[in-house]
Amino acid sequence: MAERDLDLAALFHEVAGRAAAFRGAIGDGPQRPLRDYREMVEVFAEKTPETGLAAEAVIADLMDKAAAGLHATTGPRFFGWVIGASHPVGVAADWLTSAWGQNAGNHQAAPAAAAAESVAASWLLDLLGLPADCSVGFVTGATVANLVCLAAARSAVLQRAGWDVETDGLFGAPPIHVVIGDDAHTTVFAALQVLGLGHDRVIRVPTDEMGRVTVEGFTAAISGCDGPTIAVLQAGQLNTGAFDPFAELIALAHARGAWVHVDGAFGLWARACPSLAGLAEGAEQADSWATDGHKWLQTPYDSGYAIVRDARAHRKAMTASASYLPETAEGERDPSHFVPELSRRARGFATWAMIRHLGREGIVEMVERHCRLARQMADGLRNEAGIAILNEVFLNQVLVRFGADRPVEEADALTRAVIARMQADGTCFAGGARWRGQWVMRISIIGWATTAQDIGASVAAIRAAWRACSNP
Repeated sequence: MAERDLDLAALFHEVAGRAAAFRGAIGDGPQRPLRDYREMVEVFAEKTPETGLAAEAVIADLMDKAAAGLHATTGPRFFGWVIGASHPVGVAADWLTSAWGQNAGNHQAAPAAAAAESVAASWLLDLLGLPADCSVGFVTGATVANLVCLAAARSAVLQRAGWDVETDGLFGAPPIHVVIGDDAHTTVFAALQVLGLGHDRVIRVPTDEMGRVTVEGFTAAISGCDGPTIAVLQAGQLNTGAFDPFAELIALAHARGAWVHVDGAFGLWARACPSLAGLAEGAEQADSWATDGHKWLQTPYDSGYAIVRDARAHRKAMTASASYLPETAEGERDPSHFVPELSRRARGFATWAMIRHLGREGIVEMVERHCRLARQMADGLRNEAGIAILNEVFLNQVLVRFGADRPVEEADALTRAVIARMQADGTCFAGGARWRGQWVMRISIIGWATTAQDIGASVAAIRAAWRACSNP
C-alpha cells in the first residue's frame, strides 16, 4: 500500500483506542510483566522483513507481541523504582509532539517548541524556588542533567584557574577535586566518568545512617582542596529519601571557591511544597541542580532538567556552532545552547502541558499525598511482627527488612524470598536493594493514580508474603 494512501485518522484512532484500553486495565492485572526478557526476545525474534506490512497490521502485531512484556509502571500499585506514572495529559501532549515531528534543536527550526520550553523553564524555576535567571536544559533525565550540570561546573572552575577546557581539553589542565558523598547516586559517578574526571578519582565523604553527608566529614574533605573544586550534594537519597544539610555544606564549599551541584532527581520537588520545603532549605544557594520531569511531574519518558545558575558557563559547555545554524538575537533563547544534542524531540511540550494541567496546587497536593501514603505504607508494615522499617520516611521512600530480629544471613534470605513472592503474586510490585550491607525491600511511591486503598491492598499482600515465607 502506498504511504500516501494511509488512513491517518483510522490508524491514530486505533492506536488511541488500544492505548486507552491498556491504561484502563492497568490497575486490574498483575503489577509486573507476564514474561521476562528472554521470553520476549523469542516473541519478537524473526528474520529481517523483505517486504512491508500494512500500517494497521504492524501496530496490531506490535501491541500483541509487546503486551506480555510490559511492566505496570503506570499502575497504581507499582513501587519498584522512582518512576512516575506518565499522566494521561502528558501522554497526550507527547503524542502531539510525535505527530508534529518537530526537531527542537533550535528556536528557528521549531519556534513553538522553543517558546514552550522557555515558558516551562520559567515555571519550573518558580515552582522549585530557584533563581529566576538560571538557565534550563531539557534533557532525557537526571542522568544527562547531572552530566550537563557537571560539564558546566568543569568549564567554570577551570576557567577560574585560567584554563579553557572547551578549547584545549583536559590534557595539561589543572586537576579538579570532586567532593562527593559515599551514598551519591550511581548516575553522578557515570557523569564524572564521561567527563574525564573519573568515577573513582573523587574524595568520598562519610554519610550518616540515612545517607546524608556529614558536616564533619565534608569539612575535612573540602579543607584539603586547593584549586578547582566541585562538590556534589543530594536532595532525596535514592534509598532513604534523606537530604544533605545544604545550608552548612554549601557555605563551606563556597568559602573554598567550589562549585556546588545538587542531584535532586526526585527530592528537589519537595521545594515546591510548603510543608516539605524545609527538607531542602539552603539548596537554592547551590550553583546547579538536576531533576526529573518523568518522576514527580509525571511527564512521559524521557524528561529531565539541567538547571545552572551561571548561564554563561552552561552555554559555553554545551553550545555547538556551525555556519548553517541560526544566530541568536538579544532576548532569544536557543534550546541547543543548554543540551548536548542538536537533534532531539520537543520535550518542552509535555512539561508545559503537565504544569498547565496540575498547576502549583495540583503538584503540591500530589507530592504531599505520595509522602503521606509512604508513611501509611510504613505504618502498616511495621505493625507486623518481624517486619522493620529501616529509614525515617522523609518523602516517598520506604526501606523494609524482613526477619530483622534474626541473624543477618537468614534475614537477607527471608527479605529476598518475600520480595520474590510478592512480585509473583502481582498485587503490587517493589524491588530489592542492598542498604548498609543488608538486603531490603525498596518501596517508592510516586504514581499519580495511587490511592490509600492501593496502599492498603499492597500492605496486605506484602504481609501475606512475609507470613508465607517466615512460616513455610
